[in-house]
Amino acid sequence: MSESFDIKQSLPIDPGVDIGHVHLKVADLERGLAFYHGVLGFEIMQRMGRSAVFLSAGGYHHHIGLNTWESRGGSPPPPGSTGLYHTAIRYPTPAALGDALRRLNEAGIALDGAADHGVSLALYLHDPDGNGVELYWDRPREQWPLEANGELAMVTAPLDFGLLK
Repeated sequence: MSESFDIKQSLPIDPGVDIGHVHLKVADLERGLAFYHGVLGFEIMQRMGRSAVFLSAGGYHHHIGLNTWESRGGSPPPPGSTGLYHTAIRYPTPAALGDALRRLNEAGIALDGAADHGVSLALYLHDPDGNGVELYWDRPREQWPLEANGELAMVTAPLDFGLLK
């Protein structure tokens, strides 16, 4: 089913709107937990038996949900298919992002890439189910690069890992 929508100028969305959580289908709940809880350090807020778990940073009800309701034993979507490109997890400081990198290194998890986007510093990888994951820190808004006309000028430049301290 293919639909076409007209793109019209409309009123902007309320600036207080944000993305609250991501819920991922995984093939193996314990393997997903080993990554998101064991490596990245998210806290387990609630388990639903052996089929789902809800994880958080700082006691929020959940930032990440993992479930096997439709995916137990499944495989990642094939290349060239639609779906989630990556989940982006924002860290509060460059040092906290550096700690995430340390955790990944200690677990032997390789990065797919790393970049300085001008607005943020980012690490890219995949979780055990092949879901894309971006771990990043946002620079303060007043440091974001702008074009001469005031538009945002994001870039993809090599990441100076020395900034993650």
